[in-house]
Amino acid sequence: MHFFKRCTLNLLTMRKNILFLFLAFLGFGAVHAQQDAQYTHYMFNQMAFNPGYIGSHEMICGNILYRQQWMGFTETVNGTENKVAPQTMLLTLHSNVDLLHGGLGLVVYKDKLGYEDNIGVKFGYAFRRQMWGGNLGVGIMGGFLNKKIDFSQLNAIDANDPLLQGAQESDMVFDLSFGAYFIKPGVFSVGLSSNQLMQSTSEMGVGLGSPQLKRHYYLTGTYHYILPNNPQFEVRPSVLIKSDFASTQLDVDALVFYNSQFWGGLGYRMTDAVSVLLGAYPFANSGNDDLETLGIGYSYDVTTSAMGGSGRSSGSHEVFISYCNKIVVPKFPESYRNVRFL
Repeated sequence: MHFFKRCTLNLLTMRKNILFLFLAFLGFGAVHAQQDAQYTHYMFNQMAFNPGYIGSHEMICGNILYRQQWMGFTETVNGTENKVAPQTMLLTLHSNVDLLHGGLGLVVYKDKLGYEDNIGVKFGYAFRRQMWGGNLGVGIMGGFLNKKIDFSQLNAIDANDPLLQGAQESDMVFDLSFGAYFIKPGVFSVGLSSNQLMQSTSEMGVGLGSPQLKRHYYLTGTYHYILPNNPQFEVRPSVLIKSDFASTQLDVDALVFYNSQFWGGLGYRMTDAVSVLLGAYPFANSGNDDLETLGIGYSYDVTTSAMGGSGRSSGSHEVFISYCNKIVVPKFPESYRNVRFL
């Protein structure tokens, strides 16, 4: 979803005499728009929006992702050119915990939108059960989101507006996520989840109203198809539908894997971008693929919206590194003492 759409809910609470640097977004999107960050590598990164994914690999897994959206996009404020292109940094960590009949997970992220910074930390648990030849996870995640806006950087029609005299304001809110994720390894996976269930209200900005988080819904699916005549090649189509019932975003992707080690493919984000994705599991054929997995991926988004046509953006870049390691409990040989010899 466009960056301007993601900012809308926060911007519309401001007084009408504030000209926010991204006022041009009004030509692109709906008034009530999505706030969650977007990811081109959503198929490798589902824990970011679905707590049911926690513990799905039966390994301890970590994922680091960085996204730079709309490279080169800047805004001039008071004669100074500022880099205001959206940036997202994400860290996820999760593992199965047999004693808990499921898994535990952690999500830490930083989403910068112009002069607004969002930093969140979430902890979650998913109950897992073997069924229908696969594994079902049902999870819940709770955490804190700290929102901060630098009002001194905003362009105002009235320079003496008292609402713009403060430098920065911030507030922290608590919210919940819920989701279910089913995977049949090597065949397909499907997930359904919702974030910001409590639709928490921020008290940031005296006189600016009360910005409220908007509930988001996600539906994902991935299918694995091995070419009959070329079994070393596997095609994995994926789909993501993201909605807040005011606006809806559709992502459709198709990746081709070679020897389960290298991949490449194309993606399309409705009314926003066409993506090229490349990646590899460098050590997939090293003989340790059942114990540990290292993955590296990169994508480039060619903007198809009016933002790309304006010439102010050279596209979006995203890179991630993931690592999974199987938890092996050491087994010690049993010993017995002969009662005849103390």
